[in-house]
Amino acid sequence: MDNCHKAGIGVILDWVPAHFPKDAHGLGLFDGTHLYEHADPRQGEHRDWGTYIFNYGRNEVRNFLIANALFWFDLYHIDGLRVDAVASMLYLDYSREPGQWIPNCFGGRENLEAIAFLKRFNEISYERFPGIMTIAEESTAWPGVSRPVYLGGLGFGFKWNMGWMHDFLGYMSLDPIYRSHHQGSITFSLLYAFHEHFILVLSHDEVVHGKRALLDKMPGDTWQKFANLRMFYALMWAHPGKKLLFQGGEFGQWGEWRHNQSLDWHLTQTPLHAGLRRLVQHLNHLYKTYPAFYELDDTHEGFEWIDFHDSNNSVVAFLRKSADGQTIVFVMNATPVVRGGYRIGVPRAGYYREILNTDADVYGGGNIGNYGGIPSDAIPWQGRGHSIQIELPPLGFVGFLLEETMKKIGR
Repeated sequence: MDNCHKAGIGVILDWVPAHFPKDAHGLGLFDGTHLYEHADPRQGEHRDWGTYIFNYGRNEVRNFLIANALFWFDLYHIDGLRVDAVASMLYLDYSREPGQWIPNCFGGRENLEAIAFLKRFNEISYERFPGIMTIAEESTAWPGVSRPVYLGGLGFGFKWNMGWMHDFLGYMSLDPIYRSHHQGSITFSLLYAFHEHFILVLSHDEVVHGKRALLDKMPGDTWQKFANLRMFYALMWAHPGKKLLFQGGEFGQWGEWRHNQSLDWHLTQTPLHAGLRRLVQHLNHLYKTYPAFYELDDTHEGFEWIDFHDSNNSVVAFLRKSADGQTIVFVMNATPVVRGGYRIGVPRAGYYREILNTDADVYGGGNIGNYGGIPSDAIPWQGRGHSIQIELPPLGFVGFLLEETMKKIGR
């Protein structure tokens, strides 16, 4: 781990306190009794997965699990733990029909012992090792997953935004002709984006078991598939929340991920795959360079809609803002139609420099853009006193930054 850190690489482990296997050499029936697990299968087994569930009501079991977490932080100096299947820990009736689970002492379906364990795990982890992160893979609307324990939350640092993942992948897999009827799939996430400290996640779970690789999920011919994925990545980077992209996605792996074989690295030598990889590289550079991409991404102050009503054209436009007022205008055109002279309302007068265009030829696009930037007009539009008239590339995503804010950071 220390060598990774010297190379500037952080390390986050996948940690699984939610269940454990029934293998004879494991913890199940460890001393011939149900030591680590409940004896009643309604409490002690995940039938769907064929695994046992830890008995979080026992002090010894909780101590064993927390000690294991601290072990990774202490001896291996890891930077964080991603906690698997948190939803299955929180609910006693998780993936169970009536009669297959036992209510808690108050008659509810919440697993009170597991909740207490998760809170204590987060408290002691952050107390002993400040600067680490804990991440919950939690797919429900449980409140306060990433809120501190002393404020009534579970105490995690971040929560996976699995709702965003499902909505966006569903939207992107649609033929563009149908996207106008599903505009809400790309706007709904902003209704709850600031309820938690979210991570926008495209993990291994999305590219295994017949789900197909990200590139293969995209509609259209080969060029359109790449254009769709470039647009999707840019929207992901501009959307509030931290980012997670699984290996192979950065250059457009065609096949699903398999744990027993290498990625298809040879694809990076072909133009469209190399262009996609270059876009991800540049998105990371923009993300690190401009605070509007990452500051205030867990609060309403960092985001503002310009327009999300143009479903007929499948266009959305919004602002991202930093703490010191840096503002970026983002616009997406989710159809394969060039939209020339498209007018967008902007916050104030100035020169809007184009810092992002997924249709640039360097990424494999058709190079339809705005010649590096465009001055605003004193034409009121979309409730704003000034506006810009831009060229929207097909299946494209563009970003504009006021030149005066660029001068602040030496650009």
